[in-house]
Amino acid sequence: MPLSLFTSQIHSGLFSDEDLALLFGDDGDIDQMIRFEQALAVVQGRLGIIPAQAADTIDDRLRNASLDPANLRAGTTAAGVPVPALVAELRKIAGNEAGTWLHWGATSQDVMDTAQMLQSKAALDTLQDRLDRLIDTLETQSGTHADLLLAGRTRSQVSTPVTLGYRIAQWAHPLIDARNEMAALRQNALKIQFGGASGVNSAIAPDGTRVAEALASELGLSDAPSWHTNRTPILLLSGWLQRICAALSKMAGDLIMMGRSDIGELVSGTGGGSSTMPQKSNPVQAETIQVLAQIAHHAHSALSAAADPLEERDGTKWPLEWMMLPQMFLATGSALNHAQALCESLRPNEAQLHATLAANPEIMAETASFALAKAGVSRNEAKNLVAQAAAADGPFPAALARLCSVQIDWNAVLDPAAAIAPCREMSRRIFAKRSNG
Repeated sequence: MPLSLFTSQIHSGLFSDEDLALLFGDDGDIDQMIRFEQALAVVQGRLGIIPAQAADTIDDRLRNASLDPANLRAGTTAAGVPVPALVAELRKIAGNEAGTWLHWGATSQDVMDTAQMLQSKAALDTLQDRLDRLIDTLETQSGTHADLLLAGRTRSQVSTPVTLGYRIAQWAHPLIDARNEMAALRQNALKIQFGGASGVNSAIAPDGTRVAEALASELGLSDAPSWHTNRTPILLLSGWLQRICAALSKMAGDLIMMGRSDIGELVSGTGGGSSTMPQKSNPVQAETIQVLAQIAHHAHSALSAAADPLEERDGTKWPLEWMMLPQMFLATGSALNHAQALCESLRPNEAQLHATLAANPEIMAETASFALAKAGVSRNEAKNLVAQAAAADGPFPAALARLCSVQIDWNAVLDPAAAIAPCREMSRRIFAKRSNG
């Protein structure tokens, strides 16, 4: 009982009811497999490959058909795939005469792969809405904080000043790339699968190509030759999902670091309490995103390992896709929801941001060395002078003025606000990449 309670709570914390319904609810895998069989009969009747009356009967009786997955369990165990049991049940629904023509020329993989693409299509619609909303929010927040300076950090060390608006724009950058690729992803990944037993439609030759083209149109998928052993569509989807999760994990990691007790530059999310330390507010939502990203990463690796099936069809690689691709969609959808909540609740601690800059006056050391180089000092000497000034006692500008023979207005040169304009420009370029597709 404790283990059951634990796992259920973890599951509900990671995935919302909406996310679970997306792949396992009313429009789930069995419904999509039924949709394939119905559409196959419709187009084959239209093309004169099966009797029109049988096609009409199958269409009518399968239109509102619903099956209990429990009824398929024994058949799935015996066959290693649910399609034979599914087809047997659907033939009962269609009736003996029409049922003879059900699943005409198809094989189990045609049904499973096409159903997977139909589910992926529905899931992509949901992810597109969430992605658009998140990018909109990031763009708004980037603009709101376009002039708010913070200490940039490279390799965990204070480097040069940037703005919070720029850092937020960088969170959006890979998400914009992914969003811009969605139209091509749909075209190249969401493909019909119809090849028959060995992938060449031999049972209904020479009509295989005609049926595949009509079936693709009927189901709103791209036409394609059989891809039983070419798992590119699955890899395209998983790679795209993994990139989104990686982008969200980067954002979550930054938020965790910026919200650390000893840094305290930014707060987001609702926080979570400790079982024993009342003062703590743990970054639960950001941590959850990073957990989801790990799920997606490992699922993506498993899908890559499944992409080399043997011969014309392989029963040892293909089933991995049924487990892993839905997990990737769930992880991505849930991570986008958590990221949305975090971005809407961003609360910068301006006093702490200013204090960090003030505590690191050498943050403008790069600018100082370039100013010296422009004044005629060699690059090597300029670098050495700036390093000496940074290590000297007293204010950094005063040390530079004391060590350098050239006359430079160091207070103006070392103003961190000089970073605002280039940060604004880079942020503008990032959001200008957004397409309307």
